[in-house]
Amino acid sequence: MSAAPPCVVVTRPQPQADEWVVQLLALGLNAGALPLLGIAAPADAALVCAAWQQLAQHALVMFVSPSAVERFFALRPVGLAWPQLAIAAGTGPGTRRALLQAGVPEPSVLTPPEAKGQFDSEALWLLLRDRLDWPGRSALIVRGDGGRDWLAEALRLEGARVHFVQAYRRTAPVLDPAGRALLGQALADPARYCWLFSSREALGHLPALLPDRSWRDARALATHSRIVEAARALGFGRVQQVAPTPEAVTELLRRT
Repeated sequence: MSAAPPCVVVTRPQPQADEWVVQLLALGLNAGALPLLGIAAPADAALVCAAWQQLAQHALVMFVSPSAVERFFALRPVGLAWPQLAIAAGTGPGTRRALLQAGVPEPSVLTPPEAKGQFDSEALWLLLRDRLDWPGRSALIVRGDGGRDWLAEALRLEGARVHFVQAYRRTAPVLDPAGRALLGQALADPARYCWLFSSREALGHLPALLPDRSWRDARALATHSRIVEAARALGFGRVQQVAPTPEAVTELLRRT
C-alpha cells in the first residue's frame, strides 16, 4: 500500500488560506492554514473609492491577486456596477474566481486558460496584446504596496496610459494558536508535511520567523517558477512546480 499524501501547509493570506483548506479537504487531502502574508487595509481608502468613480474610463482593470479583488470590491460605492466595456483581468484562476464571486460578468473576465499552465503577466499579455488597439487607451492596475511592473511596461510600450491604485497593504504574518501548532508539527515531522507557496514574499517571511532553520528535509510546492527558485534558494530539499488550483495540488501529491 502506498503512503498517504502529506498534509498540505497552505501559506496563502486569509481568507484564501481557509478556502483552500476546505477545498483540499473536500478532495481527500489533509491540509492546514499557515498564512505567511498578512493583508491590511490600504493606506488611503479614499483613493480606492475615487478609482471606482473613474472606472468606466479604463479599457482594462488588472487585479494582481485575489486579495486585490477582495479589497477593491470591499470599497465599492453603493449602487456602482462594473462598467460594461472594461476588461477585468488577472493572472490566475484564483483571481478569476474572486472576480466572478464579486459580481463581474463572466464575459468581462479575462485570465490565462488553466489548460496552458502558465499564470503570470506574460501569459496574460498574450491574450491582451491583440485584443484592443492600445494607443491612447487607459489601464488601471489594482495591487498592494508595490509589485512587479512587467505588464505596466508592456502596456506603455503599446501606447496605453497606465494607472495604479493600492487596494491593500501586505504585512508580516501574525500566527494564531492553530497556525503556531501547525508550524510546530511541520517542523517536528517534515516528511509528513508539504508546504504550498503562492508568493515569494510569503516564502521570504520564513527566515524571520525561524532564523537559522534548515529546510533540507522539507518539501514544497510552488505555483510559479520564480517561487520555485526562491524556495530552492532558501534550502528546501524538494521543490516542485504546480498549477495554482486545489485539483492540481491534489493530483500531484497523489502521484508523487
